[in-house]
Amino acid sequence: MRGDREAVRVAVLADSDTRWKWGALTARRITPAGTRPEGYLLRGRATPTARQLAETAGARTADTGGAPREVTGAEFLRVLAEEGYDVVVLALVGGTVQAVLHGLAGLGPARRPVVVTGYVGVVYEKLADGLLLRHGADVVLANSAADARRFRAVYEGVGADASAVVQAALPFLGGARHTPEPGRDTLVFAAQPSVPATRAERAYLLERLVRHAELHPKREVVLKLRSKPGEHTTHIEELPYQKLAARRPLPANLALAYGHMGELLDRTDLLVTVSSTAALESLHRGVPTAVLTDFGVREALGNHHFIGSGLLASFDHLDEGRRPEADPDWLADHGVHPAGSSPAYERAFDAARDRVLTLLGEPVLPPPRPYYTAATAPGYLPGVLARHRLDAPPSPAPSRARRALRNAARGAYRHGVQRVAPVIRRLGEL
Repeated sequence: MRGDREAVRVAVLADSDTRWKWGALTARRITPAGTRPEGYLLRGRATPTARQLAETAGARTADTGGAPREVTGAEFLRVLAEEGYDVVVLALVGGTVQAVLHGLAGLGPARRPVVVTGYVGVVYEKLADGLLLRHGADVVLANSAADARRFRAVYEGVGADASAVVQAALPFLGGARHTPEPGRDTLVFAAQPSVPATRAERAYLLERLVRHAELHPKREVVLKLRSKPGEHTTHIEELPYQKLAARRPLPANLALAYGHMGELLDRTDLLVTVSSTAALESLHRGVPTAVLTDFGVREALGNHHFIGSGLLASFDHLDEGRRPEADPDWLADHGVHPAGSSPAYERAFDAARDRVLTLLGEPVLPPPRPYYTAATAPGYLPGVLARHRLDAPPSPAPSRARRALRNAARGAYRHGVQRVAPVIRRLGEL
């Protein structure tokens, strides 16, 4: 191992609750057994709250070396220079990954860790943009064979090195295979923060859930929520379902729920979503799953990812009792290995682990070589680096007063995004 050390030191930097879960679990999957990654949270809009971290720290989430530490990008670069990590997993948006890669180039080869990055779920938008911003990492993980083909095609199509693309899988798939229980009938709708986006569409979904519950009074209908008002996740949620639900009576068999998706799937008999990654978790466990077509099958929704899966259905179909059946070839090509074939799922990370171990065996790693440079993207790269503020000097540890002020400012920002901005937009439409 690097520096003749037996233990491998791994750091995970994440910028939201879902990316933290992906990053921590990925680190455990692709490093030697017994490795405990050390966690860092990028300070920003989507920094998870204590409740969100506790929710992602369920039985199926990786154990890490204590609570993750909140840092700025510049502070994290300083940590990498001082701590001598062997591997760093960047669970971040593409622009921040690019900024970190350029920052690492200034640390020198003796201090350079193996850099791993990827995607937390279904890649349905900004494919080229997101991939090229991640180029330069030593390992770019693809969650399926289909993704690996797409990723390599993008890199090769612009003349960039595609050797970093390694096929793996989503690291948080797991749990017991679905087993129907006599007398249990539970439909779970997995909500998403930004899909669909408009008030009318989200109100429509709530009304269809209400109608479905009324049509099936013996069925438990659960609206699974991602975050509480005031909390942010990977995407901004401007119109929380909680607020829409508070304005009308709900049937007794319709409930709103938070919590760990894996634990909720333990008692789910039908998972419904527009395009949530929860569908892949559900399919892995053999839970009947439906991807809604009520708003069309469109790239903006992400449900086009499921074309050919056999899962597309509307609420009219579900009201009539239809349960879609997944195409097994589509599942295999898209990284889903249903429970019962778990050895295939466990082996999905072998190639990535081998790649990391090979790189760790190198005495010196060259500086990262991102596709975007001052020569290839002079009108784009400087703005990316400036927006992600990694060129700012590291700030000292904040005092208690500064922490309180920062938290208050964060709360005010969230209030403005979730309450004030939608009102201004509606006034503008009058």
